[in-house]
Amino acid sequence: MDFAGKFIAAMTLAAFLSFSATAFAEPDSHASKIMRRLPVEVIDTGGTLIFSDSPEYVDRDGILYADTVTGNARILFYHLNNSAENKKLAVIVENVFGLKNTVEITRGGFTAPDKNFLLVGKSTQMMYMKNNFHDTIKLSKRERKLFQPEMDSVVIEPGNLIYGVYDFKTKGPVKISVLMYPEDLNPLNFLNHAKILPKDEQKLRGTFKNMNREIRLKREYDPKTDGIGYVLLGGDVKDPFKKGIDATDGSEVTNVGNYGINYRLDFQTKAKTRFLLSPLGGTYAGVMRFICGEKSGTIPTPEGRLYFGEKTPRESDSVRIAREEGLSLFTNYVEISELGSYSGRVSFEYSPPGASNLPVNIVLMPAE
Repeated sequence: MDFAGKFIAAMTLAAFLSFSATAFAEPDSHASKIMRRLPVEVIDTGGTLIFSDSPEYVDRDGILYADTVTGNARILFYHLNNSAENKKLAVIVENVFGLKNTVEITRGGFTAPDKNFLLVGKSTQMMYMKNNFHDTIKLSKRERKLFQPEMDSVVIEPGNLIYGVYDFKTKGPVKISVLMYPEDLNPLNFLNHAKILPKDEQKLRGTFKNMNREIRLKREYDPKTDGIGYVLLGGDVKDPFKKGIDATDGSEVTNVGNYGINYRLDFQTKAKTRFLLSPLGGTYAGVMRFICGEKSGTIPTPEGRLYFGEKTPRESDSVRIAREEGLSLFTNYVEISELGSYSGRVSFEYSPPGASNLPVNIVLMPAE
């Protein structure tokens, strides 16, 4: 950042601090606390993400996305039946190896289609984060199979959303095709004459390398000296959106929101620390996974109800810029979901949930 940029940022932070007393006025003045963004390292690793979310609202039959992958990969599909007829969605895997091939599915799942998009999003994430799914597809030369046989039995009624995500690895190259097709047709036969559907305005489909992102603190967090800190996820500021290629036309695309990217958030703490998730963009419904020593488990965000974040006040531009630059406020108006209290090293798995709003803060504070 040049001098002018630094000066503007400094003035923005100063304005934020002086403005905060009125912008976040509360009955209890002690409830507002300054939060500082914690310095992190961001490292992208892993295999290939196949992302199919465009067109999101599907009003005709055809191929939603297709590409060829080898090795470790992830498929995410997120589509709504926007026609007047019942439809089905299938992921078809075709062996293009020239020899026998295998596809080993290591985790994931999809849930029943529904008009409640937040329910579909949270339920699918729960299946993925539980991490207890395993299957193997064996393919002879040039053979095609459904990624999961039960896909052909799931009817998507008009207005319903279907969402699924799977991790898998292949012995050799396989072509992955995502289809929307009439409920009375065989998907393997339909693929023979299906056309690729055009993207919608959001262009959320493509193939993205390095499907995993590791975010770790640059130094140990000390609750006594660091106070309340946060790590900002989403928003393309310190957590940049992934760039990829739409294999159907060769164009460069951006995964706005990093949907389908699996995050590992690594924290080292000097003393017992309370962790929270706070949505900043509006309504939010997701699931995370924690790993602390030999203990692990899933954490609904929020727990006890489907969603939260709808009561979070909309940020002014000055508040948003200050948060992105490194300062924010923890107030009575901040909606939070508890992630637990931990000492030493703890890791969380996180992936941006479908149908939810970003960005979010991961907040660290003294456990007491």
